[in-house]
Amino acid sequence: MAHYAFLDENNIVTEVIVGIDETELIDGLTPEEWYGNFRGRRCMRTSYNGNIRKQYAGIGYTYNDDADVFISPKPFSSWSLDENYDWQPPISKPNGPFYWDEQSLSWIAIEDF
Repeated sequence: MAHYAFLDENNIVTEVIVGIDETELIDGLTPEEWYGNFRGRRCMRTSYNGNIRKQYAGIGYTYNDDADVFISPKPFSSWSLDENYDWQPPISKPNGPFYWDEQSLSWIAIEDF
């Protein structure tokens, strides 16, 4: 059993399904090819444990062809993508329980944690 992500024309994940094992062929095609042809959409395998394509693809994730990775949606407009395709805040998170406040562009301590 394997998981497959369907992409729209902008490489955004629109659906994730459970399918046959990635080593099996269907009519001589890989599951990615067969499922993609069947649905008329691009299909890419994804993995819960992150063994391929960096992380499990969820709806709204973007597939990056050059790096062959799935990238999570941008959490805040001020954050930027690093060289490992992870979103980073403009200010490093301090130790302890904090949450990001986009309006003030700062980390706010969580009281009574």
